[in-house]
Amino acid sequence: IQNAIDMANDSNQKNGKPPIDRKKLMVFDDEAVFALYARGDTDNVFQSESQGFKEMLRQFQPDCIEDIIAAVAMYRPGPMDNIPTMVDCKHGRREIEYDLPVLEPILKETYGVIVYQEQVMQIAQAVAGFSLGKADILRRAMGKKKIDVMDQMKPQFIKGAVDLGATEKEADDLWAKVEKFANYGFNKSHAGVYAVL
Repeated sequence: IQNAIDMANDSNQKNGKPPIDRKKLMVFDDEAVFALYARGDTDNVFQSESQGFKEMLRQFQPDCIEDIIAAVAMYRPGPMDNIPTMVDCKHGRREIEYDLPVLEPILKETYGVIVYQEQVMQIAQAVAGFSLGKADILRRAMGKKKIDVMDQMKPQFIKGAVDLGATEKEADDLWAKVEKFANYGFNKSHAGVYAVL
């Protein structure tokens, strides 16, 4: 972005035009941008130009930068099956549900849906008592699709969750959601950079 601004400013200087101020360019509360996204008017917008993505935007109606970041992360094979749930929860057509009360602070910003790798790490910590290091091993195994490592971690997750008060069914159901997410989930910082660009 800075290189593009520098090139434009070199041209502006030669042509007697004012320089572009990056601080004025990089705002995250521009209503016109949210309206553009909500219309699905995103031809030539990085990561947002496919027909499927545009349709998702028209349904989702993002109205803040967090929604755009979530949309970028949702439109991936792991979490994309949950797009209808997220859309319905955002618009109040469906109540946001959390498998366990401890998940609310982790999943509230994404309408109760697992969207980011960081959320998986937080879930492993809060629900199953994983250390941050162990939760990161789980995240890495998901990111690299290491099924053998995930298979080894499942009983640890279930046992930890049960030890912390979940039923075995609740733990197993939650693991199934985490495992499905592993098909191709983004981390939030990756989605954030794409959304900002």
